Amino acid sequence: MKKLISNKLFEKKSHPLKKYFGTKIKPRLSVAKSNNHIYAQLIDDIKGISLCFSSTLKKSLFEKKIYKATKIEAFFVGQDLANQAKLKGIHFAVFDKGTNRYHGLIKSLAEGARKNGLQF
Repeated sequence: MKKLISNKLFEKKSHPLKKYFGTKIKPRLSVAKSNNHIYAQLIDDIKGISLCFSSTLKKSLFEKKIYKATKIEAFFVGQDLANQAKLKGIHFAVFDKGTNRYHGLIKSLAEGARKNGLQF
């Protein structure tokens, strides 16, 4: 029984990666969240490298210590990521939310990125 459950969880986590694929021109915007922070990065899957990265852990974004990510902070993370992408000449991306639902922090991060010119 335990082995069956772990196989189901593995299938659920690996399934979304089959859908999304990023290139240098249109990278994959991968979003991950933990209990305390939210992370986002643009990934070129052909070379296997991260083009730019932003999270609530960046000291340039938030001077104070953040112990819990909120929608406002996720919005700023999205804006910061879009600004970095603009500097590298990236205007389009493929949004990969992983196994997370598209609401709350994930939605506000996407809105922040869209507001600064990153299109999905």
